[in-house]
Amino acid sequence: MKTLIGPFAQILPMTGLSLKGALHDEQLTVIEKGGVVVENGEIIAIAGYKSLLQKYPDCEIAFQDTPLVLLPGFIDCHTHICYDGTRNRDYAMRIAGKSYLEIARAGGGIWDSVTKTRIADLVTLTENTVARANRHLKEGVTTIEVKSGYGLNLESELKMLRAIQQAGMHTPATLISTCLAAHMKPRDYTGSEEAYLQWILTELLPVIQQEQLSNRVDIFIEETAFSAKAAADFLQQAMQQGFVATVHADQFSAGGAEVAVNARALSADHLEASTEKEIALLANSDTVAVVLPGASLGLGMLYAPARRLLNAGACVAIASDWNPGSAPMGDLLVQAAVMSAAEKLSTAEVLAALTVRAAPALQLKDAGQLLAGYTADMQAYPTADYRDILYYQGKMKPALVWKKGVLV
Repeated sequence: MKTLIGPFAQILPMTGLSLKGALHDEQLTVIEKGGVVVENGEIIAIAGYKSLLQKYPDCEIAFQDTPLVLLPGFIDCHTHICYDGTRNRDYAMRIAGKSYLEIARAGGGIWDSVTKTRIADLVTLTENTVARANRHLKEGVTTIEVKSGYGLNLESELKMLRAIQQAGMHTPATLISTCLAAHMKPRDYTGSEEAYLQWILTELLPVIQQEQLSNRVDIFIEETAFSAKAAADFLQQAMQQGFVATVHADQFSAGGAEVAVNARALSADHLEASTEKEIALLANSDTVAVVLPGASLGLGMLYAPARRLLNAGACVAIASDWNPGSAPMGDLLVQAAVMSAAEKLSTAEVLAALTVRAAPALQLKDAGQLLAGYTADMQAYPTADYRDILYYQGKMKPALVWKKGVLV
């Protein structure tokens, strides 16, 4: 049965926009007093409400009697929401002036989350992931990438990926898993970084493939994690095994984005330390530049150079990096709105970075736009003017969210 939803004060379908480079608000298509026809979780038509009433007279009507602005559901293409415990002690030390290395020496950092997540059982991790995914969903995020990387051994990495898979069965949100066993070399591994990465390739990834837990790998390229050379070799071999790649790149030092581009990774994420060299490489590639304002807020760092990336011609997506350490807030819209003021990003650029431009980072062909044939993942804000969404700096949340055409 077809359902006509509307009328909406405005619909922003996010169609007809270039995937790369700067955008101006005048380029946004705005359908005034529009509606959407959905059937079996898919968008059938989108147009003026009155014209849809005439064209589909037998539709079931889902009438909206308050002014609302309709957008595609947001796509968060970089999160770490499968974990247990908090790192509140780390945060207290950080805002008191302690450095990253000082916190790590005191038992904090990624290894603290590894220790707590290894102890947690599958049920706990699944429930934690479902709860965070559902919170994201209520805030308009309908598709969520979720990384492992707090296990760092065979049993715990598989436990995390199984938890993500099971969580996907208990939340309406779409969860897309990524193996981040190459988050750091675990402290209890005595071999070299090359040996550890080879262990992932030969022992862990085949099991992940066998259980169909993920088809994505990620690696953290940084002085405190893995070298550019070792990462390049790892990505090449993982992709030969059939995995697609993304990279934690240029967070504290440059070099990772170049590896990502050379490997034809789907995305290079972080980029706070990217120089003009990395910006140019990303702009001249198909690798999505994913900026993570939540990490900048949590660490008290400068934002990634989103404005310069866009001006150079890159495809820029914005993701939350929701994790227990550097980005515990997990509020994608707040982060994007605050960053937009600092980096001078237009409304069109921000909304595209959360929808149509985030989709390629996850190889999504039917999400990020409101278009016939696309999945009916939608959110509606309680306003008659789309500019209010960023004006209230993320405080305005969607009044209604639909996942595959179902109001959730």
